Amino acid sequence: MLVHDLIGIGFGPSNIALAIALEEARPAAPATKSLFIEQQPGFAWHPDMMLGDAHMQIAFLKDLATLRNPTSRYTFVNYLHEKQRLQDFINLKTFYPSRHEFSDYFAWAASRFAEQVAYGESVVDVRPEVRGDNVELLRIKSRDQAGRFSERLTRNLVLSIGGTPRIPPVFQHCAGDDRVFHTHHYLRSIQANAHATRIALIGGGQSAAEIFLDLHGRANAPQVDLIMRARALKPADSSPYVNEVFNSAFVDHVFSQPAEARDAMLAEFRHTNYACPDPALIDQIFKIFYEQRVRGDARHQFLRRHDVIRARAAEDGVHLTLFDQNTSRELTQKYDAVVLATGYERVSHRTMLAGLAPYAEGFEVDRGYRLKTVNEFKPAVYLQGSNEPTHGLSDTLLSVTSVRGGEIAEGVLAAVRAGRSA
Repeated sequence: MLVHDLIGIGFGPSNIALAIALEEARPAAPATKSLFIEQQPGFAWHPDMMLGDAHMQIAFLKDLATLRNPTSRYTFVNYLHEKQRLQDFINLKTFYPSRHEFSDYFAWAASRFAEQVAYGESVVDVRPEVRGDNVELLRIKSRDQAGRFSERLTRNLVLSIGGTPRIPPVFQHCAGDDRVFHTHHYLRSIQANAHATRIALIGGGQSAAEIFLDLHGRANAPQVDLIMRARALKPADSSPYVNEVFNSAFVDHVFSQPAEARDAMLAEFRHTNYACPDPALIDQIFKIFYEQRVRGDARHQFLRRHDVIRARAAEDGVHLTLFDQNTSRELTQKYDAVVLATGYERVSHRTMLAGLAPYAEGFEVDRGYRLKTVNEFKPAVYLQGSNEPTHGLSDTLLSVTSVRGGEIAEGVLAAVRAGRSA
C-alpha cells in the first residue's frame, strides 16, 4: 500500500494554505506525496451563509499566501489579476471584499490542487499502525458517498476540520426538527421554511445581525424576534492596537504565557471576535426598530436580557419559554421557525483522534501546532483551528492562515527529510 508523506483531513482555507506552502517550498524541499480528504463533493466555504450583502470582516491581504509570501501566485491580488478585475477592485476603495468574492477566490485556489483531493469522502477512523515497539504510521479510513470504504497510510496527518455548530442544551431535543436550525445551515433551511411568518432568532453576534437583516428584507416579510441574553448589541473592536492580537507574531506571545495569563487575554479580547457585529450592521438594525416606532409598527421584537429556558416542538409550532431578566417573569411564545446563531464548538478532533488517545498528552499541541505524543509515537499530527486556548483568538480565524500553513509545511518537510535520510 502506498504510504503518503502527508494526509490532510478537510480541504478548506487552512489546508489549502498548507498545500500552497508545500508547493512553494519546491525545489528547495523534497516533493511530498500529499492527499487531502474532504467530505463535501466539491469545494465550498460556508455556502449557507452566502447572504447577498455579506462582506468579509478581515482585510483581503490576510488571504491564503500574502503574509507568508507576498510574491505568491496564490494571493488575492493575483486572483483579481487573472479574473481581470484588479483595477475595478481598486476602484471600490475597500479592504473588505464581499463574502461571495472571497469564496470564489478560495475555490480558484482549491482548483489548482484538485488532483490531490479526494472529495466526497468522510473520515471515519484514524488508527495507529504499530510495528514492533513503535507506532510508525497512521491508517486513515474513509467512506465515500456511495458507502464504499478506503484505507490509506500516512507518516504525517493534518486536521483542519473546522467547528461544529453549537446547539444549546435547551434545544438538544429539537435538533432533528427541520424548524429549528443553526446558522451553519441557514439558506437551505430558511428555504425549507419559506412559509414561516414568525421566526425566533437566538444570538447577538455577527451571524445573528446578518440573518436579521436578511429576514427583514425577504419578500414574505416574516416577523422576527431577536432574542439575546445581553443588554445591547456590542460592536466589534477593530481599532489598530486591539487588532494586533490577530497578528501572527502575537501567537508567540500568547503561547509563551502560563495558562492563567492566556485565559485572561482571551477574556480581555473576547469582544473582538465573539458576539460583536460590525458597527454598520448595528446601525441598520437600530434604524429598523426606530422606523417601526415612527410608524407604530410592531413587526419585529428585540427581546434583550431574555434567556430561553424551555423549547418544545409541537405540531402547531415551536414553543419557547423565555425568562425576562428585567422583570424576572416567564413568557411563552410560539414560532414557525427558530434560527440558532449560537456559534461553534471546536472539539471534534478529539472524537476523530480517539484511537490515538493512549499516545497523546491530553491532545495538547506544541507551538508548531503538532500534537504532543509519547516517544514511541513516530508520526506527526498537526491541528489547525482548534488551538485557541494555547495560540490565541486568531487560531480559529483567517488572520494567521497563510503563516500557520507555512509553519506546518516546514514541520512536515523536516519530517520528510529525516525519514528519507534514515
